[in-house]
Amino acid sequence: MKLLLRTLLDQALATLVREGRVPAMTAVDYALERSKTRAHGDFASNLALLLAKPARANPRELAEALVAALPRHGLLARAEVAGPGFINLFLAPAAWHAELRRVLAEGRKYGTNQEGQGRHVGVEFVSANPTGPLHVGHGRAAALGDGIARILEAGGWSVTREFYYNDAGAQIDNLARSVQARALGQGPEDPAWPADGYRGDYIVEVAQAFMAGASVEIDGHAVVASRNPDDLESVRKFAVAWLRREQNSDLQAFGVRFDVYFLESSLYSEGKVEETVRQLVAHGHTYEEGGALWLRSTDFGDDKDRVMRKSDGSYTYFVPDVAYHLSKWQRGYERAITELGADHHGSLARVKAGLQALEAGIPVDYPEYVLHQMVTVMRGGEEVKLSKRAGSYVTLRDLIEEVGRDATRWFLAARKADSQLTFDIDLARAQNNDNPVYYVQYAHARIASVMRQASERGLTHDPDQGDAALALLASAQAQALMWEISRYPEVVQAAVQSLEPHQIAQYLGEIAYAFHTWYNSEPFLVEEAALRNARLLLARAAQQVLRNGLELLGVSAPEQM
Repeated sequence: MKLLLRTLLDQALATLVREGRVPAMTAVDYALERSKTRAHGDFASNLALLLAKPARANPRELAEALVAALPRHGLLARAEVAGPGFINLFLAPAAWHAELRRVLAEGRKYGTNQEGQGRHVGVEFVSANPTGPLHVGHGRAAALGDGIARILEAGGWSVTREFYYNDAGAQIDNLARSVQARALGQGPEDPAWPADGYRGDYIVEVAQAFMAGASVEIDGHAVVASRNPDDLESVRKFAVAWLRREQNSDLQAFGVRFDVYFLESSLYSEGKVEETVRQLVAHGHTYEEGGALWLRSTDFGDDKDRVMRKSDGSYTYFVPDVAYHLSKWQRGYERAITELGADHHGSLARVKAGLQALEAGIPVDYPEYVLHQMVTVMRGGEEVKLSKRAGSYVTLRDLIEEVGRDATRWFLAARKADSQLTFDIDLARAQNNDNPVYYVQYAHARIASVMRQASERGLTHDPDQGDAALALLASAQAQALMWEISRYPEVVQAAVQSLEPHQIAQYLGEIAYAFHTWYNSEPFLVEEAALRNARLLLARAAQQVLRNGLELLGVSAPEQM
């Protein structure tokens, strides 16, 4: 409907240009937004206000001229001028009826668009160190990252989901030594215990499996424990494989899949880190000082230059990140979106600076970052901090087992990423309307129940309703629901452009409220066939939109509850 109204306004503008009342312009970036109150129209535009200055005309008079020049259309009831020159547009009932039929005709495709035009985007998220079970912060990253991937697909992008395994560096050494210590019978109280050793019970599990000669299938091959705790490299390989498998299992239980698993270690084994450094040196964006190699990152917007290679010959952690994101560009990602915890904020500028210093034609906004804030888990009004198995944090698996996958995904994605999130376990478990995911899913299940009742009572439902029958949807509650349904494509488009899955969750709460309000105000299964068919058609359209939106969040749409 917005596209139709914009077309009509453009035609009216073209008429004024032909008449010489407005100078010809290449484009006018005017707003066309839904009115805050429907008494002021369904949509409002500031077109006349923007034209007033170049046309040297009174904006209200221009608005009146534009209204007069609007082509007649059966879906536009009328247009009015308001205030200093806003144009309020009122849609005809036939417009809402046409949208209902469109919902049912397009089904799962309703709300999708092709703005991405099939272009390739990589979405990297979670990317946890394989040093322990996934914690609740990783869960938020998974819910947000997968949600971003889903809405981008709805926006016509070709999406690749990628997981970057940090399987190299000090944290992996620490993991290996912790498992080795447990395999040797040592505990955290032992003087020989590694200074920064991992203390969770899962380390005991890994050590026991290693000493039992267990085998782990990962990346298409088996990693077999040597049972020799003195072989630290064997311990390392087995521990990483074991924990990678566990993380993969947790993500599978969460309904999250990945297309690419990229190992940080491959950047070293394939010489990509060294090659990246050579290119930076060759382009003249480095210098040596104090025995270290520095990147002139201040030339590319960073607040200070950064050490790349320390005096001991080792690389700082942002260098492999530059090599990794270069590989994304080389692999054909026209856009690269990286979802990270907010604690990574300090490294973003230096990664982008390194990519620009490579002079490889990479856009300045590459990659795009989405940062999420911390999650606080509450139960009974008190914060939950520890998981015995993990040792120091609440795991994603803990939440899934406590409240289920749907509620976990909803609560972790339903707030804006850069806002602090409180995960209330009691609320997530509640089977009432205070629980937002229950409230939305119940709307879907209610409609399914109505359809079953109609079938059981032998009431026919003719889905091919004309405007005469749909005109019976005249109550304020029915019209409010039609208005909410028609918003869905706009909400999806806005979520795609802002990379914000929480907009979908917020919208679903609003359409569920509109449906429940209508459901409580009017009976559906009435004797009058035309009225019954019209109401069931509206209910089916609402059900389809609820199902489509829930799918974008990776949440199920139950048929009964």
